[in-house]
Amino acid sequence: MENSFENKKIEIGQEALGYLDTTRKWTMFFAILGFIMIGLMLVFSLFAGSLISGLTSGMAGGLEGMEGMEGMEGMEGLETAKAVGGFAGIMVFIVMLIFAAIYFFPLLFLFRYSKHSANAIKNLDAAELTVAFKNIKSYWKYIGILVIILLAVYLLVFLIFGASMAFLSGLS
Repeated sequence: MENSFENKKIEIGQEALGYLDTTRKWTMFFAILGFIMIGLMLVFSLFAGSLISGLTSGMAGGLEGMEGMEGMEGMEGLETAKAVGGFAGIMVFIVMLIFAAIYFFPLLFLFRYSKHSANAIKNLDAAELTVAFKNIKSYWKYIGILVIILLAVYLLVFLIFGASMAFLSGLS
């Protein structure tokens, strides 16, 4: 099969280069803003994880030190509460780390697009423009796959919720 683009070329005029430059500036802004948000997300996850662990062990420790509580029923679960709190803190950190990793790659593609399109505009370099377009293609491909995955998860959640509601309504 013959490629229909083989012998054809596109020339980009000054107006189109201006639009490309404006787009590049906005994508750079969003890429940098996204990287900052990832950093804040990771810092927050560290503090949230340690806060959850600390609160749980602090509450359990406070109950443990109360006079007259030693022999009461349910006090044997304080160590379990401390362990669960530590686990919850670690899980918050891991989940936030996963979200940061998922969020990182499209931002990297946007940043690369901005960088390469700036070089292409500055030097009128077709090879740099090709690399820029490759990165913006990767960005949209990543976002598209992510949206498909999210729609599938939403569908699955709605199906499970609907089946659960149907099951519960049949119990009464």
